[in-house]
Amino acid sequence: MLVQDRVSPHAAVAGGGGGQKTPTSPRGVPGADRRHPRPFAKNLDFATWASEHSSKLLLLLFAVASAAAVYLLRGAAPDAASLLCLDRSRSASSSGPARLPYPDVAWSAVPPMAIAAGTPFASFRAERWIVVSVSSPPTAALGALARVKGWQLLAVGNSHTPSGWELKGAIFLSLELQAQLGYRSVDFLPYASHVRKTAGYLFAIQHGAKVIFDADDRAEVPGNDLGKHFDVDLGSGVTNHPVLLQYSHADPNRTVVNPYVHFGQRSVWPRGLPLDKVGEVAHEVFYTEVFSGRQFIQQGLSDGLPDVDAVFYFTRKPPTAAFDLRFDAEAPKVALPQGTMAPVNSFNTLFHTPAFWGLMMPVSVSSMASDVIRGYWAQRILWEIGGYVAFYPPTIYRKDHIQAYPFAEEKDLHVNVGRLIKFLNEWRSNKRTLFERILDLSYAMAEEGFWTEQDVRLTAAWLQDLLSVGYRQPRLMSLEIDRQRATIGEGDMKEFVPKKLPSVHLGVDEIGTVNYEIGNLIKWRKNFGNVVLIMHVSGPVDRTALEWRLLYGRIFKTVIILAEQSNKELAVEHCALSHAYKFLPKVFARYGGADGFLFLQDHMILNYWNLLQADKEKLWITNKIAHSWVTVPLESNKEEWFVKQGSMVKQVIGSSPVHFQTNYKESMGEDKIAFCGSELFYIPRQFVEDFGDLVGLVGDLELHHKIAVPMFFLAMDSPQNFDSDALAGTVFRTNLAGNETFSSIYTAQAPAVFPLKVQNEIDFIKLIRVMSTGDPLLMELV
Repeated sequence: MLVQDRVSPHAAVAGGGGGQKTPTSPRGVPGADRRHPRPFAKNLDFATWASEHSSKLLLLLFAVASAAAVYLLRGAAPDAASLLCLDRSRSASSSGPARLPYPDVAWSAVPPMAIAAGTPFASFRAERWIVVSVSSPPTAALGALARVKGWQLLAVGNSHTPSGWELKGAIFLSLELQAQLGYRSVDFLPYASHVRKTAGYLFAIQHGAKVIFDADDRAEVPGNDLGKHFDVDLGSGVTNHPVLLQYSHADPNRTVVNPYVHFGQRSVWPRGLPLDKVGEVAHEVFYTEVFSGRQFIQQGLSDGLPDVDAVFYFTRKPPTAAFDLRFDAEAPKVALPQGTMAPVNSFNTLFHTPAFWGLMMPVSVSSMASDVIRGYWAQRILWEIGGYVAFYPPTIYRKDHIQAYPFAEEKDLHVNVGRLIKFLNEWRSNKRTLFERILDLSYAMAEEGFWTEQDVRLTAAWLQDLLSVGYRQPRLMSLEIDRQRATIGEGDMKEFVPKKLPSVHLGVDEIGTVNYEIGNLIKWRKNFGNVVLIMHVSGPVDRTALEWRLLYGRIFKTVIILAEQSNKELAVEHCALSHAYKFLPKVFARYGGADGFLFLQDHMILNYWNLLQADKEKLWITNKIAHSWVTVPLESNKEEWFVKQGSMVKQVIGSSPVHFQTNYKESMGEDKIAFCGSELFYIPRQFVEDFGDLVGLVGDLELHHKIAVPMFFLAMDSPQNFDSDALAGTVFRTNLAGNETFSSIYTAQAPAVFPLKVQNEIDFIKLIRVMSTGDPLLMELV
C-alpha cells in the first residue's frame, strides 16, 4: 500500500452494532404475548427461574462488563483503543470489505462560475502562464520568471508564505484570495503545502490559459524564453510538425524508462523511478518515430540540481558539496509510447490545454510523492485521448541549496511505485466520457490503496471546477495498446547514441562581455556622471558627432550617437528614428552599472544645469508639454496611420503581463492612444528591464517611436509617479515665425528648448555661445 491502511467509516459502523438484530415479530421478545402480568410465584427450580429472569441477568452482566471496561480504559487507554480498533476491523472483515462510496456527479448540471467584477484581476486574461508555489520571499529566480517574455507568472501562497508577499510582474494568490475564488477543490487543499498550486491552475485556466508551465521558485530559464526550449505552439494538423524520436515498444514487458540515460547521464535517475530499475543504464538499441503535435505534457530536464530522489542525493555527493550536473543540450527530444511511462514532476513541466485535467495534485500522499503520482496518473489518462508525454533537453537551471529533506517525505514513492505502474497499464474503463474515466481511475486507485478516498472526492471537485471555469473535456480515442501493433521494420528503426557525460563536475565560469564605449572626453559632473546619454542625430554626423560628444560628454557617463547612417570611424551606430526605442535595450545591456539612460534628439537642447533637482529614480517625459504629448481618440479617427498604430497598441497591451496592462488601461483606457514626439525622456535603472520587456512584446510590429514610447511609459508606471515637473518648463515651439530664431526663443532657465537645427560647426558655435549663459565653462570649447 502506498498509504496507510484505513478502516472505512462504513465498515466501522457495520461492525460496531454488537451483532444484535432487530426482532421481526413481537413474539421474539420474552413475555411479549402477555397482555397482563401474572401473579408472582416463587419457584425453586433454577433453570426455570433463570429462564424467567434472563433479561435481568443480561442487564446485570452488561453493567459489570461496562464497569470493568471503564476501569481498564483509564489505566491503559492506548491499548484499549487498539483492541477496540482491532475488534472493529474483525467485525468489518467478518461481514466482508466495505466499498468506498462512489461520488455521484451530475456532469451536465454543473453550473458555470463567473468571475465577480470586484475581485482582483477580474478583467485580466493571458494565454501563457507560469505557476509556482511560494513559501519564502521572492528570489532572483522568481524575478526572472516574472520577466519571461510573453508569460504571466502566478505565485500561489500557503501558510508558510511571508505576509505582504509581492513581486513586480507576478499575480499573487494569498490564502485569503484563494478562499474567495469559489473553487470546490480549495476545501481539500492543506494549508502548509505546495499542492495548493491546484487553486492556481484553476485561476489560470479561468483567466484564459492555453499553456501552463508548472515550475518552482528556483527555476532559471536559459535566455528567459520558454519557446526556445519547449513546443509551446502545437498548432493544428500533423503536417505542420516534424516527427519525434520515440522509445521503442518492441519489448511489451518494459513499462518504465529512465529518460536521463537518453540525455547523457546514465548513473542518475529521476525521483519516482522504481529503485529496481536504476541499474538499467543501457541506451536504446533503436528508437521509432511519432508525429509531433500531441505531446500535451512536456517534461523538461534541469541542469544544476536535476529532479532526483533522496536516495541519490544522499549517496552520490559529499554532505557540503552542491550538485551541478549537466545534461546533453543537443540530444533530441524523445516521446513515450503507450504502455511506457517515466516520472513527471511539478517544477519543470509544460501542460497544453488538452491535458489541463492532469494538473491536479493529490493531497493524501506524502509531499514529495504528490507530483510524481500525479504524473503517472496523468500519463495513463493521456492515452485515452491519444496524447503522450515527451522529454526535452535542459529547459531550466536549478541551484542546489544543499538543504536536505527527510527520506520519509518520499515514502509513498519507494514503497510500491512499481505496482502502481503495473496497475495503471492494466487498468481499463468503459465510461463514456473522459471526466468519467478520470474519476473512475481515481476511485480504482483509492481502492488499491495508492491514495485515499480524500483524493477521490478531490478529483470529483476538481473536475467540476474545470467545467465551471469553462474547460471543455477532450474526446476519447481508442487505446493503441489494445490494438495489434505493427511490426517494426528496419526502415522504422532510428538510431541515436547518447553521450556519456560525467555525473558531477565543476560549473563553467561565465565569460564577461566587453562594453562598447567611446570613452569619456572630459570629467563629468557628479550628478549625471553615471547616466548614459543616447542621442539621435538627424544632421550630418561627420560635421556634428564630435561636437555633440564635446558638449554633453563633459556631463554624462558617455554619449552614444545614433543616426540613420552609421559611421564606424566616429562610432556612430545605425538606428532609424522611427523605431529608435528598439535599439535602446542594446545600450542598456552595455552599461549594466548605469543609474539611468537619457534619450535626446538633436533638435532639442538640454540645459542639464536645470535638472539637478530632478528625481533620477523616476521616469521623465514631456507629458506636461501640450504640443509634445497629445491624446488621440481611436473610435472616430479617420486617419489610417493612427488607426493602424492604435490596433498595434491594443495587440501589444493585450499580450502584456498584468502590471503592464493594469497601468496602461488605468491611465489611457482602450479607446484612445498617446502621441508624443519623444524627443527627450529618461529611464532610471529600476525601469530598464520593463522597457526591454515591452520592446520584446512589440517584436516585429511596425509600431512608431512616437506611439511606442508614451505607451511604454504608461505601461511601466502611473503618470502620477512620473517626475513630470522635471521637464514641465521646457520651451516647446512646433513652428517658428519668420522673424524668430533659436537664439530668440532660447532661455537658460528652461530644462530644454525645442527646436534647433545644427548642421555644421558654425551652427554648433552659435549654440555654445547661447548656452554659455547657463554654463560659462562651455566657452572653453570654442
